[in-house]
Amino acid sequence: MSTNLNALAPQQVAAGTTLPQDAGVVLLPLARASIAAQLGTTLAVHDAADWLRHTGACFVTLMQRGELRGCIGTLEAHRALGEDVKANAVAAAFRDPRFAPLEKHEFEMISVEVSVLSAVESLVFRNEEDALAQLKPEIDGVIFEYGYHRSTFLPQVWEDFSDPRVFLGHLKYKAGLPPDFWDPTVKLSRYTVIKWSETDQHG
Repeated sequence: MSTNLNALAPQQVAAGTTLPQDAGVVLLPLARASIAAQLGTTLAVHDAADWLRHTGACFVTLMQRGELRGCIGTLEAHRALGEDVKANAVAAAFRDPRFAPLEKHEFEMISVEVSVLSAVESLVFRNEEDALAQLKPEIDGVIFEYGYHRSTFLPQVWEDFSDPRVFLGHLKYKAGLPPDFWDPTVKLSRYTVIKWSETDQHG
């Protein structure tokens, strides 16, 4: 699910900051330049926009040949959006435990995606069936919590698991639990994102 930037009105991030329609032309180069700096390369970026200094939360996803190469993010806004993008870009490239750190020869092969999160909303439900009925495919990012088990999927993951039950099952598995696990103390929250990707911008 790709976002049509031209169809978007100004959007709200978690702290109530209004993002411009073309925020991606700032956020994507900012993320890429932060990765480049760690590899010893300097890329020019425009990072003086006021809205970058407002609190926000984001995920940075790296793709390589159509496959995930790293994804790290922040669920709750606690620092300036610009700083969050830079920190998560570096973490996605070099500190995602699922992948080896990005090497310099891979830099031109990766595609960068930045997803800015809305505020997180707790779901109120009676049981698993009720929770499943409330999920909105292709719209909701979902956070699963049970004790020390925690995981999240961005809304983009609905592209792979379009059925809510399958989506939630994989989210449980990501948290280290069986797909059919359920307990009355499970907590679910959701959020939406505004997504920009270099792939979209390059047509």
